Amino acid sequence: MKALHRAPLLALLALTSCGIPATGVVEAGGPASGVLPLTPVYFVENGRLVTTQRNTGRPGDPTDALRLLLNGPLAGEGGTDRLDGLTTELPALPTAMALPSPATDVPGSPLSDPSGAAGTSASDTPTVTVAGNAMTIRLPAGMAGLSDLGVRQLVCTATAAYRLTRPDTPSMTVVVTGGGHLVRTSDARCPAR
Repeated sequence: MKALHRAPLLALLALTSCGIPATGVVEAGGPASGVLPLTPVYFVENGRLVTTQRNTGRPGDPTDALRLLLNGPLAGEGGTDRLDGLTTELPALPTAMALPSPATDVPGSPLSDPSGAAGTSASDTPTVTVAGNAMTIRLPAGMAGLSDLGVRQLVCTATAAYRLTRPDTPSMTVVVTGGGHLVRTSDARCPAR
């Protein structure tokens, strides 16, 4: 019987001597956010919109997503199955136009700095504002003459970026204005990411 009483004691000693110290909570960085630093950007392939993922320091920021879109498709983007067939319906911006600066854009109301700080001005950059389920994209003068597909590239890219950090946002009404445009549409025609 003594052997039966010793078995639990030996098991307890074996567990405590395995070299694992008793510790409390160990702090190791900030909380997990669940958002990857990628944003969907919509380009054109064979006359239809397709999405590609771009690295961003600001997921959920539609102005930053439009900056990535305006940079155009990258060589090799989309993998070998696409054979670099991505194009854009957006005109190239003149090199003098400054793209939004991450240091001056603030998520919330206008997502670009309208004051012209850091070498940008409101007339040089696309700006995005959101109020409830309504988004307004204001284009610079250099973006006149957009096709329907070009407008959809802007709308789908901006709304998909916005939803990265607000996934429960229902369908959005989007007004694209500036550059000779006034288009009211919805993101309902955007292809799934």
